[in-house]
Amino acid sequence: MSPDAEPPTVEPVDLAAMRVAYAVQEVNSPAHELNLDVSTVAGGWLPLLQRWIDQASAAGTAEPNAMVLATVDADGRPASRTVLCKGLSEDGLVFYTNYGSNKARHLERFPYASATFAWTAFAHQVTVRGEVSRVPDEVTEEYWRTRPRGSQLGAWASAQSTPISSRAALDAQLVEVTERFADLDRVPRLPDWGGFLLRPSTVEFWQGRANRMHNRVLVTRTATGWTAERLQP
Repeated sequence: MSPDAEPPTVEPVDLAAMRVAYAVQEVNSPAHELNLDVSTVAGGWLPLLQRWIDQASAAGTAEPNAMVLATVDADGRPASRTVLCKGLSEDGLVFYTNYGSNKARHLERFPYASATFAWTAFAHQVTVRGEVSRVPDEVTEEYWRTRPRGSQLGAWASAQSTPISSRAALDAQLVEVTERFADLDRVPRLPDWGGFLLRPSTVEFWQGRANRMHNRVLVTRTATGWTAERLQP
């Protein structure tokens, strides 16, 4: 196609007519996975979330640890973006970013967030809500050492969330930092870069079922542990 050629016409999709019956997921899912209930999370929220991530990973899902992170800006307006969960434990979920980024500035002002994992091939979704705090420097340092060199250089090259004049200018910044650290075996950690821990106060598990009669189970932190209840779809 020549640069001046018109792009091919694409017919718009009728969004209102799009339907998924979830019957395929029911057929393909193991019997013990079909009936998500309060008893399924008797051992807490973590085992099931880990199992669903592992299931998506084993099936070849691209970035099964991706989650949509929602924060609130200084004007009280919601903002969301996809990030990667890089740590999962009883303490909560860990993700990393530049501390000067929009999401980080939102969290410093209002340290509460919601994160949603969605694996559509399995009709599984999990939403985690809770308080957010920075992880200790040693945790960030340990993770930084596992990052590919290109990712480390990219962190140095980008003043995340701030405007830039062009792609060429961004590429030039990467060239500059690549040359700056060329003689170092290990790229040092960017000082204003690190992790956040989302400590769950609630975890909601959603499982798609036929006729929109979905399974929903909400796990809530209490003063003595966790409680679970079924929600109507």
